[in-house]
Amino acid sequence: MNNGHLSRKPIGVFDSGVGGLTVVSQIFQQLPNEQVIYFGDMGRAPYGIRSADVIKRFSRQNVNFLLEQDVKFIVVACNTASALALDYIEHIYSVPMMGVIEPGARAAARYSKNNRIGVIGTEATIGSSSYSKALLKINPKLEVFGLPCPLFVSLVENGYIEKQAAYLIAEDYLVPIRDKNIDTLVLGCTHYPPLKGIIGKVMGDSVRLVDSADETAKTVKRLLTELDLANNSNNKFTHKFYVSDTPEKLKAIAKYFVDRPIDEVEMIDINSY
Repeated sequence: MNNGHLSRKPIGVFDSGVGGLTVVSQIFQQLPNEQVIYFGDMGRAPYGIRSADVIKRFSRQNVNFLLEQDVKFIVVACNTASALALDYIEHIYSVPMMGVIEPGARAAARYSKNNRIGVIGTEATIGSSSYSKALLKINPKLEVFGLPCPLFVSLVENGYIEKQAAYLIAEDYLVPIRDKNIDTLVLGCTHYPPLKGIIGKVMGDSVRLVDSADETAKTVKRLLTELDLANNSNNKFTHKFYVSDTPEKLKAIAKYFVDRPIDEVEMIDINSY
């Protein structure tokens, strides 16, 4: 029996900026009956250079805001927050939630044939070894090579998706990990999928790229069904987008992440949460 009233509540998604829209895009495609409330903490981005304590505090504020929007489920669509704050916030709140690391790790372990997997992400995500831990839990025989690529976030946030400068930076970053003879590379930051073309060109055809956004949406779908929270009714709703700064920026670069225009973005004072 479906959970009626509860199942019609929205899914909350938060990220440090616009990267989480890659997850939102997959939720739109895979869960068309679900309403999404998105919060991008653009005023305090990037998270990847901050300490664990600060990321935990920011994550609590983000969850507090989403709970005020009466969400039934929360996706931490930020690898840095998933790595450093998910365990912490899961123990504080009763709302079910998930991050983006486990789904990406499961997919990478499944795809790899030679058991050599690369992970690229922010300095905080790579420094936390969260992907290595998740991957080795699945298969202790794996060899995991982590590499921070902090400039990728700025490239995407400033629309440098297909420019020569982006290719040169990607080549500079990725050659050392390409030389490790990996056959699978996890894009361990939700900002990275728009750079897939460039990353793929540098890595070559023999390396499979894992986009955790797609895997995350599949897991959200499964969990909502298991928790009896899936919305099976075709009720009308509007997806809502909030930021802590520069709404125009989110509107302008959303086209790199989602296949529909985002016309309305509201700015909120996240520090009041």
